[in-house]
Amino acid sequence: MRGVLSGFAVIAVVIGVGYAIGRRGHLGVHGREVLTKLAFHVASPALLFTMLAGADLSVIFSSRLLVTAMSTAAAAGVFIAVGAVRGWGVGRTTIGALCSSYVNSGNLGIPIAVYVLGDASLVAPVLLFQLIVVTPVALTVLDLSGRGGKGPLWRRLLTPVGNPIAVASLAGVAVSAVGMEIPGPVMDPLTLIGNMSVPAVLLAFGISLHGSTAPGRGADRTPVFLSVALKAVGQPLAAWALAAYAFGLHGAALLDVVVTSALPAAQNLYTYASRYRVGETLARDAILLSTAASVPVLVLVATLLG
Repeated sequence: MRGVLSGFAVIAVVIGVGYAIGRRGHLGVHGREVLTKLAFHVASPALLFTMLAGADLSVIFSSRLLVTAMSTAAAAGVFIAVGAVRGWGVGRTTIGALCSSYVNSGNLGIPIAVYVLGDASLVAPVLLFQLIVVTPVALTVLDLSGRGGKGPLWRRLLTPVGNPIAVASLAGVAVSAVGMEIPGPVMDPLTLIGNMSVPAVLLAFGISLHGSTAPGRGADRTPVFLSVALKAVGQPLAAWALAAYAFGLHGAALLDVVVTSALPAAQNLYTYASRYRVGETLARDAILLSTAASVPVLVLVATLLG
């Protein structure tokens, strides 16, 4: 309980500071855009590289990873199917699918893993899976569905190479796989720059809340509530069913995968939506509502399975 509440409290405070900045106009009319670009092009790539370069990649080869991958695919697949039927468009549907399945495994998942599960490393499989597989694939789809989808074939095939987040993630995996040790004078500045990522994302998210309408209204009402339902209820239920019945997990192992699947949508998804200028309201509202909905869900999961 303490881990759940403390993790959410930290996020709420920083978002609140962002809202106050937006209300007072301290960063001007382009403040949110500058923070978003800083996070996407500079800070987040540095953070992902430093995290993955020192990661133990062996943690991804486990039944927990399979549960994570399958529950992620289930939640995202439902949203994609509905989006295709309703004609929501590739970019908007991609953002909604991410909000339905991409969990906040970093700035919220780690403290919850420490206080609820007792081990921060337990969030590593979902963190690595999202960084290595989900992020590059989703951003490539967004690139190809936007301006990147209108060039010649060779340029479209090279789209992932031009995405800073995908490149940084794959570079970090390569460094970890070969066991290369990055010298301190190189790694330390990258770590310092990477530390700006989470605050920049949360502040930009907070600024976006100033002057916005109440969440879950307007044209995005249906995709927002579908995304929140899938993230807060659908994905944890899928993870529980898969872990308990398909993989025979029980006790602490079962609690681990269900708790990580019940985490809310990650704030950096709003950065992606802003960067590609698609589904921004959908991302903002889905993140906000799934974060609020995940509090009672996480408490219930910890009570029933803990």
